[in-house]
Amino acid sequence: MVMVGRRRELALVDRLLDRAEAGTGGLLVVSGAPGAGVTTFLDAAAERARHRGLAVVREPNAHPFEDLDPVAPGITRSGPALIVMDDLGDTGPRDLRQRLAARAASGPTAILVRAPLGHGSDLHLGGLSEADLGVLLGQLPEGTVHAIWLASGGLPGPALGLAADLTGVDESEAFVRLALTAPSRTAFLDVDAGLVRLLEATADRPLPAGTRARVLARLARELLGDSSASDRRRHLVDEALARARADGDPVTIATVLDDRLHALWDPAAAGERLSAADEIVRQARSGGDGDLERRGLFWSFIAHVELGDLASAESALMRYGRAATLAGDREGEVVVLARQAMLAVVRGRFATATSLAAEVAERGRQAGMADTERLVATIHTQVTLLRGPFADPADQADQLQALARQLPGHFFEATAARILIESGLEVEAGLELQRLLPAVLTGSGPRWLGAVADLAVVAARVGEPGEASALFEVLLPYRGQLVVWGGANTITGPADDYLGRLAVRLDRLDDATVFLNDAVAMEERIGALPWLARTLLVRARIGSSGAAERDVDRATTIGRRLGLTLPTSVTPPREPDGWALIRDGEDWRLDAGPETVRLRDRRGLHYLRTLLAAPGQEIPALDVVAGGAGLQTHDEMPALDAVARAAYQRRLSELDRQLGAADRGGDAERAAAAGAERSALLAELRRATGLGGRTRVISGEAERARVNATRALRAAVEQIESGAPTAAAHLRSSLRTGRLLRYQPAPGGPARWRL
Repeated sequence: MVMVGRRRELALVDRLLDRAEAGTGGLLVVSGAPGAGVTTFLDAAAERARHRGLAVVREPNAHPFEDLDPVAPGITRSGPALIVMDDLGDTGPRDLRQRLAARAASGPTAILVRAPLGHGSDLHLGGLSEADLGVLLGQLPEGTVHAIWLASGGLPGPALGLAADLTGVDESEAFVRLALTAPSRTAFLDVDAGLVRLLEATADRPLPAGTRARVLARLARELLGDSSASDRRRHLVDEALARARADGDPVTIATVLDDRLHALWDPAAAGERLSAADEIVRQARSGGDGDLERRGLFWSFIAHVELGDLASAESALMRYGRAATLAGDREGEVVVLARQAMLAVVRGRFATATSLAAEVAERGRQAGMADTERLVATIHTQVTLLRGPFADPADQADQLQALARQLPGHFFEATAARILIESGLEVEAGLELQRLLPAVLTGSGPRWLGAVADLAVVAARVGEPGEASALFEVLLPYRGQLVVWGGANTITGPADDYLGRLAVRLDRLDDATVFLNDAVAMEERIGALPWLARTLLVRARIGSSGAAERDVDRATTIGRRLGLTLPTSVTPPREPDGWALIRDGEDWRLDAGPETVRLRDRRGLHYLRTLLAAPGQEIPALDVVAGGAGLQTHDEMPALDAVARAAYQRRLSELDRQLGAADRGGDAERAAAAGAERSALLAELRRATGLGGRTRVISGEAERARVNATRALRAAVEQIESGAPTAAAHLRSSLRTGRLLRYQPAPGGPARWRL
């Protein structure tokens, strides 16, 4: 057998055979990507062994090892031999090495084994060099060989397949055809460098407008996994769409729109994505392209999920599935199964989801889908996140972090951090939050929003206020939507749920109530029972006692029916010495240790909250009443006019005479009364006197604010006293009124207020 290339690899086989002939034996484990020619390589190795006169035994697999027992003794007696095993089977690489190496060392036997990709090997078969590929392909033009080499990565199998479709095609047409039709050899969000180079080389050639539009659009799509190429992607697809519309061909327009959605994938543009999906379907039908029509239907499914319309999403998914079946699209059928499994997870149908995941695994492998294992793992991870617990959360997190190193930009580390926090490993999760937050805040792409949501769960539990605030601001534009990863292969809840958790962490309880209520409403509408149970528990932490009890009871009932392991603490618990004054619907609720009272809304409660938020600080009454900086006023008047000051002076003189007479007569009671009145008058005069003895002036507006604020605060405290007398007593002793208002906490109050 003559084999093209693989000179270095065959030299390793020759050394293995040398050892067998020397009587020491040896083991060589070989792997390779599909189409790399591993079978052909094993055939060539067997032929080289026979040429040397070695006995050759071809075994279908390496497990069970006992299958070799009847064969090995005969081989050993007959002299050097080569055993070729075509399949590692289910045996792990460590077990393989230990047991097969021992077998090889028992005599002059060389063992050559094919290992599945990723199991570890001594020898990995990659692509051929461009020169070797040219020899394999025969008399094709040099430029065509170059295009095939770029498109195939030099892998012999794919290269021969591509070459068969280019018989009689000139070099320019070969570049265009391969640029538009050659499949990517990498998984989602991985960049196929060879295909990108092919597209760039094709774009440099003279092309018709419609063809150029398709090439530019596909180039932008293939650059999706390159985080540094966002501006370039947008420039490419904008030019492509303009050229496509100018060309007017409906299939070209639909193709470019599809590639544009892939290339940009802005999570904030769900509505725009839905309208683009509808146009793809219309244009594809007009051009009679069933593949493109299915893509449009799938985009419609994704957009409806993002917008929280699962009924419309399932309808689009059903139409996509029927079209895939009619077209014989096996991968499309697997995609439908995987999304149906995720929708089952969302609704708490965990047995259905697990059964569908098994079907995805089987049919995905049959269809040759590269990301089958990842799809299946995603389903199982989401089931465990909702149902709990992870058997070994630290190990699960380690696996995701290892995957993140292989696939940067997929944000698997964020899911690892969420697994850690959901499993109670708060210190480890907090460290991951600190490591990941800068990259996630500046990130983008189809998996980015999901990563933000996962980190929000961590920040809501253990994050610093700055971390929680940053994630809150990033999530805010997505309120009312579901958090969707990629092509909806993962859905992790309403954005409002995550916003509510972060708002609780930030003590923005009014906002938290609004977000959590909206999340509950969406979860009820779409039947997302596992999410609903968790959101109810978060809301219970900030609700009134009756409402909180109802939420907990309902969450517990859902959890029991679905077999959920519900978290015991979803948000940081209230500090035992903390009191709260918060809005509760149209009313207010005050919690002060064992005292709880519901309060009708009134101005004094708004003023009180302003003072409680700044303990020890003097705030002008005018600012408190105005709800911000005081208004500039001009109707200034003296605090005491001349007539009043003269009256005060006369009365002080009279009190001085009375004090003297009381002292001389030994009348202590009369002296005390006169002294108290004199002290009060002097205090009032000091209040009305500024620097240098000048008369202090006040504005009429400020005086009215002082009177109104004092009256409103007193009324609020009286209202509180009816249900919380201890809290009211603390507030009376702590509030300072006048032109400047202040809450100066007296002993016996809380260490902090939640407002």
